[in-house]
Amino acid sequence: MNAVLASRVAVLVVRDGVLPLGADEAVAEADGAVVVAGSDVGAAAGGLVAARRVWLAESGTAPAALAVALAPVLAPVHTVVLPNSPDGRDLAPRLAVELGRPLLAGALEVLPHGADVLRLGGSGLVELTVDGPFVATLEPGVRGAAPVPGPPETTGLTLPYDTGGVPDAVHVAALDASADAGDLAGSRRLLGAGGGLGGPQAVALLTEAGAALGMAVGATRVVTDAGWLEYARQIGTTGVTVDPDLYVAFGVSGAPHHTGGLGSPRHVVSVNTDPYCPMTAMADLGIVADAPAVLAALVRLLTAGAAGADGGEARDAA
Repeated sequence: MNAVLASRVAVLVVRDGVLPLGADEAVAEADGAVVVAGSDVGAAAGGLVAARRVWLAESGTAPAALAVALAPVLAPVHTVVLPNSPDGRDLAPRLAVELGRPLLAGALEVLPHGADVLRLGGSGLVELTVDGPFVATLEPGVRGAAPVPGPPETTGLTLPYDTGGVPDAVHVAALDASADAGDLAGSRRLLGAGGGLGGPQAVALLTEAGAALGMAVGATRVVTDAGWLEYARQIGTTGVTVDPDLYVAFGVSGAPHHTGGLGSPRHVVSVNTDPYCPMTAMADLGIVADAPAVLAALVRLLTAGAAGADGGEARDAA
């Protein structure tokens, strides 16, 4: 077991070669230095674009055991950065305890001696300073990450991972989340509900479409303030920060406090009657039409498709 020698290092927990949300952003914030731990780490590291130096540690993912195993190799590192993903949030406090240093959670930017974090329900930006080494979690979808030319320098790392040493969380199963209860921050494809949908019935219809398409549903503040969806589904600077591959916005005007929480979506579709609204202006595809009408037509097509598939299966069985 060798120590990781760098002043700032990212730590990524991967499961079956899948990178966590915000992986490249955390790596970029750590100047390209990263420890990738978990299962099938080689495949995961191959998907990073911001890495310059990579330490690969094939291990388990139980957070307490992993923190104990990582602490000795990370002891020389001044700043340890983890993405604010589910595994990152589990590991970060345990790692901070093992290293005997403070945790700065939910950072928008990691500084040489601290971090800028949102507090007061997201309405205040606070600079936290630390006298010495620290651990930080970085919010995904805020920083972005530029690709680094050339392959990274890669080193194998053997960890003394032992699940019998400390009490730990036990992984029982991974459950598929419903459209209205899935983790917004970790969702790669999202449907957005805006005030242009007009009421709770249309928002319920959007949730139905999300379930059929395997997409989570988020909303603007107008929708959550009206009670059409719970506040946990609010996307924006005062809600959940996301960074999806696809965002389809129904009746969303694109106010700054909403788009500020969208990160850098790879593809955006906007359905709105206003061709000049900010959401349509930033979209790859703008559909200038009544959002509830388009949504109703989409649900009819999805329902007809499902009925056709069921009929086909029945005929095959017959």
